[in-house]
Amino acid sequence: MTMKNIETGHLSRFRGELMGAAMLFIMCFHVYLPRTDAFYGLYRMGNIGVDIFFFLSGIGLWYSWTKMREGAATPKAPFARDYASFQRRRLLRIYPVWLLVAGSFYTYDYFTHGGHSNTLADLFGDILINWDFWLHDEPTFWYIPATMMLYLFAPPYMELIRKHPLYRWLPLVAVMWCVVVQWVTPVHTAVGHIEIFWSRIPIFLIGINMAEAVRRKDTLEGSALVLLLLLFLFPLSTSIWLEQVRHGKFPLFVERMLYIPLTVSGLLLLTRVLDGAPQWLNRGLRFVGGISLEVYLLHVQFVLVHLEKLGWGYWPKALACIAITLPLAWMLHQAVDKLMKRLHL
Repeated sequence: MTMKNIETGHLSRFRGELMGAAMLFIMCFHVYLPRTDAFYGLYRMGNIGVDIFFFLSGIGLWYSWTKMREGAATPKAPFARDYASFQRRRLLRIYPVWLLVAGSFYTYDYFTHGGHSNTLADLFGDILINWDFWLHDEPTFWYIPATMMLYLFAPPYMELIRKHPLYRWLPLVAVMWCVVVQWVTPVHTAVGHIEIFWSRIPIFLIGINMAEAVRRKDTLEGSALVLLLLLFLFPLSTSIWLEQVRHGKFPLFVERMLYIPLTVSGLLLLTRVLDGAPQWLNRGLRFVGGISLEVYLLHVQFVLVHLEKLGWGYWPKALACIAITLPLAWMLHQAVDKLMKRLHL
């Protein structure tokens, strides 16, 4: 019996569903589970949702950038013009929601002496770019400033590999940099506090690298399924064991290197599932994926922080967090969207 080919184009076709699944993984990961629980190692794997987002973001950015460059009126359209337009689109999607949610959180925290922002300068720095993440690894909302930083450097990288494909090997340099950050003492002292950012750069660049194959809808022969299963099960079982048995006793960047093959293989396998899934499931995941920015910003600091005080078990908390956050995120998404249309932005 011939196995069905694996279609890389499905990573684009099901992008919304994959982002929705990643957001649900992250939400479940943020719900507290005792270290002694038998499923702790598996629970910790929800952290891979962040890597999925960075990978899919890389693919999406390549689509946007190449469409802009290839559709230019002249073959050598100014890079600076396209770069500015590219960044403006990213800012208009992310920044209004960010300013509203982060501004509310940090302002309330400042005036109630919550401890995140100690001075007015610190408050404005946190609201504008979450600078305490860059300075002190303050993790509240860290994914957004990290994403915006990658957006700044993505266009030069994408233009580089368009002209010189050999530089698609640069993700290996990013992997080596993670090793340097962890164990070369002067570097670790200077920038080791944002390891959570450095260790996600490789998967982001790999997403960009793979995007052209996705855009061309390249296929892998059906026999590659065996390889994908190996690249999925091997790092998955290793990561679960590390978290269950040795949590806190190894540098986290090591596990995030395992997340690289796990993310790529897992998403390709998941697209096969989604291709045959009932429409209600796909629609539900697309809905979550469409409001994932708002869900990310709301679910911990505005919902889960209160649920954790109730003394409930893991699944009641997780399900309640999802049930409360999703409608709030949808309303926020709609409100900001209407505001932006009124402002003609």
